[in-house]
Amino acid sequence: MKATLRTVRLALAEPLRISRSTMTARDAVWFTVEHEGLTGHGEAVTSVYYGLNTTELERQLYEAGLALGHFGDPESALREGLAGDRPPTVTAAIEAALLDLCGKQSGVPVHRLLDAKSARTTPSTPGGASAPGAPSARTARTIGIVPAERAAEQARSLADSGFTVIKVKAGTPDPEDDLARIRAIASAAPRARLLLDPNGAWTSTQAMQLLPRYAELGVEAVEQPLAPGDPEALAWLAERSPLPLIADEDAVTYEDVRRLAGRVHGVNVKLAKCGGPYAALRIAELIEGSGTGLMLGCLTASTLGLVPAVHLADRARWADLDGHLLLADDPWTGIGGADGVVRASDLPGLGVRERRVGREDAA
Repeated sequence: MKATLRTVRLALAEPLRISRSTMTARDAVWFTVEHEGLTGHGEAVTSVYYGLNTTELERQLYEAGLALGHFGDPESALREGLAGDRPPTVTAAIEAALLDLCGKQSGVPVHRLLDAKSARTTPSTPGGASAPGAPSARTARTIGIVPAERAAEQARSLADSGFTVIKVKAGTPDPEDDLARIRAIASAAPRARLLLDPNGAWTSTQAMQLLPRYAELGVEAVEQPLAPGDPEALAWLAERSPLPLIADEDAVTYEDVRRLAGRVHGVNVKLAKCGGPYAALRIAELIEGSGTGLMLGCLTASTLGLVPAVHLADRARWADLDGHLLLADDPWTGIGGADGVVRASDLPGLGVRERRVGREDAA
């Protein structure tokens, strides 16, 4: 086996403002594994919040590519742990590439491999993204911190396109701005389910004041209302909240989720923060029956970065898998989403294909 890296720039269609930052673009590093004439692909993206820049991602993935020489095939690399002690987003990219390759070698889609891993069976038939058995989910579509009038325009357009779940960013210095945005969106898309995400911008006192107001406006759930680092405070708030609370930045690792299971209403599992599909499966099994629901989330990334989570989408109560839809030009295709539904394929492997190329370096 050998690996190649390619780094590309992913520009957003428009700036995405959240409570702590505004993003216009990020770099993606593609990790491609080749073995016996077949290739598997994975993607890792930079993140200021998680302290990962382009240089570090390239270094970590380059070293992983060199380590492939110790394994005779992708299955043994997955089984024995090629990922090693690396950042979760790097581990997730490596695991995705190896699963893609294993699926192509065995002629089955990745969701079938994951079903086997979790001792679950899901009937499926060959033939593409609409085939029975291929996971799909109605995904939330994110509206950033924008003026209420602009938010209403976006919500109306999304509803017309088929979106039934809208996730709204919040956490401005003046809470009334956020409330005005939600009112405008609820008016423009009255049948949409609304999720709210302050990205940890509220204090406990603010949350106790604001949550009842959002409940009155029909918000379905609120994601990470409090600053991360005090999961006990989040659990305390969840017990008193009139709305379901979903942990995100406070639910990174398996142990984080173990401490919160049964104490919050949901956890947002992103493969780039937990370490890949297998780690996500372990978390899903951990919270099963606890009263804590699974949200599958994502970073802003291409279809290649999103697709491993889409292969798990039918396990989630909430799907927030729209990162590829925020891009000006998605260089991969294969999961859809423009109509509000993301779909895995029943093609072998991840079932996506590249639409363009970037800079490439051999590992």
